[in-house]
Amino acid sequence: MAFNLLMCPPDYFEVAYEINPWMSIERRVHQEAAQKQWQDYYNLLTGTLKVKVELLEPVRGLPDLVFTANGGIVHKRLFVRSNFRHKERKGEEPYFEKWFKKKGYKVKTIGRPLCFEGEGDALMMGKDLYTGFHFRSDVEAHDAVSGHLNLTYFALELCDERFYHLDTCFAPLNEKSALVYFPAFEPYAQLVLWENVSDPIQVPENEAVRFACNAVVLGTDVVMPDGCPQTTAELEKRGFRVYPLDFSEFMKAGGAAKCLVLKI
Repeated sequence: MAFNLLMCPPDYFEVAYEINPWMSIERRVHQEAAQKQWQDYYNLLTGTLKVKVELLEPVRGLPDLVFTANGGIVHKRLFVRSNFRHKERKGEEPYFEKWFKKKGYKVKTIGRPLCFEGEGDALMMGKDLYTGFHFRSDVEAHDAVSGHLNLTYFALELCDERFYHLDTCFAPLNEKSALVYFPAFEPYAQLVLWENVSDPIQVPENEAVRFACNAVVLGTDVVMPDGCPQTTAELEKRGFRVYPLDFSEFMKAGGAAKCLVLKI
């Protein structure tokens, strides 16, 4: 299976504001380290894993543009663009829209004031769409998204502000299995997951806060942050090849492997 991803080089990446619990303007990003971590990731994807990666031009003043997963969601040749909740990220919206229009995608948007933050809060598991809401995306927005995509969806309410996006606590692996940090979800959402994910891998808290669930799954290859031995062992038991990388600079802004790519 061929995989295509959209990334954005971290030329202007920094923690310039605080819009989630991980961000502190006092924890400065080391630019050289961030560039190396991003390049190591890009090289792994394009070299070892033979993934086609397209690039979005970085823009001065939009430090989180590097987190392309939040720009929207792609299904076939349709792109549903995000409506960011925080004003600090709203400036990213036209750049994503322009890129996808230029590439010939049909572009849809969600009516304001509803907020929707792309693959950060909307992930495919097999043929099903799972969405996260509360902190960044509105459940009503997911009605519109699912309508555009012509998909039914499972809405999951998040309850731990550290896991402000769905992709920080849930990573579909295939039609049966997913990485899940269950305490990040409200009780009813946990029940939905238990009933619909037949083989969940329960990620422990010490690895969840290392963004173990913010993993990129490419067939049987999984790229995830290093320092997650228990989750890695569970993946390997199921036949996955795990590629651990250092994402520590990006974690300062609340993201890791998944946040840095958008599936296209």
